[in-house]
Amino acid sequence: MRVRLGELSERLAGELVGDAELTITRIGPLEAADGQTLSFLANPHYKAQLATSGAGCVIVGPAMRDAAVARGATIVCTDPYLAFARLTQWWAAQTRAPAERGVHPAAVVEAGAVIDSTASVGALAFVGRGARIGPGAVIGPHSHVGAGAWVGEGTVLKPRVVVGEDCRIGRRGIIHSGAVIGADGFGFAPSEGRWEKIEQLGAVAIGDDVEIGANTCIDRGALQDTVLEDGVKLDNLVQIAHNVHVGAHCAFAGCAGVAGSSRIGRHCTFGGGAMILGHLEIVDHVHITAATVISRSIHKPGQYSGSFPFDDNASWEKNAATLRQLHALRDRLRALERKI
Repeated sequence: MRVRLGELSERLAGELVGDAELTITRIGPLEAADGQTLSFLANPHYKAQLATSGAGCVIVGPAMRDAAVARGATIVCTDPYLAFARLTQWWAAQTRAPAERGVHPAAVVEAGAVIDSTASVGALAFVGRGARIGPGAVIGPHSHVGAGAWVGEGTVLKPRVVVGEDCRIGRRGIIHSGAVIGADGFGFAPSEGRWEKIEQLGAVAIGDDVEIGANTCIDRGALQDTVLEDGVKLDNLVQIAHNVHVGAHCAFAGCAGVAGSSRIGRHCTFGGGAMILGHLEIVDHVHITAATVISRSIHKPGQYSGSFPFDDNASWEKNAATLRQLHALRDRLRALERKI
């Protein structure tokens, strides 16, 4: 891959300061860049690396313009991190070989399945009866698409993904290896010291532009579908239980979990290891920090933290600071009691 710096700046709609004919062969971090590397700086915390970087060119925001230009070639973008993200998408599209169209001879496709002629079904994959695979979709090797399931246009299932029967995935999704969509929800009725299974009769409905990380599990609903709306992003090892409804453009970091029948609004974020208990409601624009346990519904947008119990972030930080002084406060109280 060799591309002119002028072409890249035009593609990013940025201001180029430097030689438009400079050839770029890779994208890389500031500290490991050479003269043919395009790097970026979005976080001021790494400004010290800018002066010593050997990068051929650096993407920066307006606030870093002068410092970057003093170092060398620069592309100035309003949002350098967004520009970097879009550049990586374009770069990957140019350098990665597309999947071969058609059904691999070693795949198994049951009667009644409908596979678009532009789709790709890899070796040892399985597509069940009545399943539908949309245009340009990719079903990776060893993946399983159950009976009646739908995989939308342009959606990619990496190797070893399971999509259960009747589950539906929208367009342009990415499902990473080991993910299981449509396993049974955790439903059991107690009976004389034993557990009686509740059959899970719903499915999973996933919108467009959703990305699901490796080994993440989304359980099918008991009586109605588990739903992920458009643009949801799930990291690795996330658990979404049965009957959960996740609003559009939410993001969950690794090992977060949502218990059954909770409803989450749009544009919410959940840090790694955050836990949402069942049957709760969370409104739009709520942000939960890492390892926080949410034990009651949240009806006000904002940032929330803690597990003893959780609270709005500002109050939680004040209480946490006080908690660290508790031992000293106890000693002072005992001294006062002895004087009295």
